[in-house]
Amino acid sequence: MYSSGSKALFYALSRSASLKRLASQYGMASSGSFARRFIAGETIDEAIEAARALQAGGLLITLDYLGESVRSIEEASAATREYVRLIEVIVGSGIERNISLKLTQLGVDVDRATCVDNLRRILEPARTHGFFVRIDMENSPYTDVTLEVFETLWQQEYRNLGVALQAGLYRTESDIRRMNELGARVRLVKGAYKEPASVAHQKKADVDAAFVKLMQILLDDGTYPAIATHDDNMVATAREHAERRGIARNAFEFQLLYGIRRDLQSSLLAAGYPVRVYVPFGREWFPYFMRRLGERPENVGFVVRSVLRDRG
Repeated sequence: MYSSGSKALFYALSRSASLKRLASQYGMASSGSFARRFIAGETIDEAIEAARALQAGGLLITLDYLGESVRSIEEASAATREYVRLIEVIVGSGIERNISLKLTQLGVDVDRATCVDNLRRILEPARTHGFFVRIDMENSPYTDVTLEVFETLWQQEYRNLGVALQAGLYRTESDIRRMNELGARVRLVKGAYKEPASVAHQKKADVDAAFVKLMQILLDDGTYPAIATHDDNMVATAREHAERRGIARNAFEFQLLYGIRRDLQSSLLAAGYPVRVYVPFGREWFPYFMRRLGERPENVGFVVRSVLRDRG
């Protein structure tokens, strides 16, 4: 399990340009390379292939074209075009029409109005073709602007849009109640970013307690909530609460990350719950990959063995 120390360490490493260059030589070099355990591939075609395999096993999917913190309007426009192309490819492929994205990838750091326009450029074809689009939540400096952009588009009648919220932040209960009031779909996560004590819980027990409370609010009053966790205790608590309240198993879904807890995916499916797998892909996979290691440091041994094998 994660600790605040491991999250901080791996978050810092995720920002290292030299480590990123080194990892890129080995991470996706072959079908057995270490990053492929958590990343579906570097191309859309690889992501589609992975998604088909998951759907064949009865799982739901959402595709995420990895990339964040672009530095120019041109880079943001390029990412937007790639998402529009992704929509076209998904339509042609026949897989489920569900995608996730980050606002820093669409230029929110460069110009907020441009970011809103870019998101609208994605939502238009997404709405036409029956897609659901989820805005991922990034670290706490982006919480306000993410929710402001979300509400801007929501008020413009883009109802094929949802958002992720992090249980680790103190503010999240009020944010969830606001989303429930709107009727918006929320993905609840614990939070993968190292946050200061001024805005977030620092102890795992406190994050877990917050997650349980927020999960219950979503299950009771939310609109088709997504419970995103690999924690057996959190899953059991969600199931017990839903059973106790008479909430149908198809009134919410569990979400898990690609390559993590396949055993839990299978057991939840067998029990009759919808299970969605978050399928990340793209060449900018390194920051995402390092955050996953920060959550589950036991995977470091797997990475080291994979690198040694590839170099041998």
